Amino acid sequence: MPELTLMVADPSGLHARPAARFVQAAARFESRIVIRYGDREADAKSLIALLGLTIRPSSEITLSAVGPDADAALSTLSAELSPYVGQVG
Repeated sequence: MPELTLMVADPSGLHARPAARFVQAAARFESRIVIRYGDREADAKSLIALLGLTIRPSSEITLSAVGPDADAALSTLSAELSPYVGQVG
């Protein structure tokens, strides 16, 4: 299962506008995509679930994907979030 850890750099955290763009991008993939923040996780294709994580600035998040297009999904989603995050590992 491919995984990517990112640090939220935006001073507003992962707020509604980038979260909505992220969810729209995630919906294009067949793979199951999960975003983890602390000990909680959410379906990356659900805006309500993603906003429910309340991701704050300077927080580490982890994206993981399982499915036939998992690698492409993570690559696309990290690019979608690039204005708001920095890659950790």
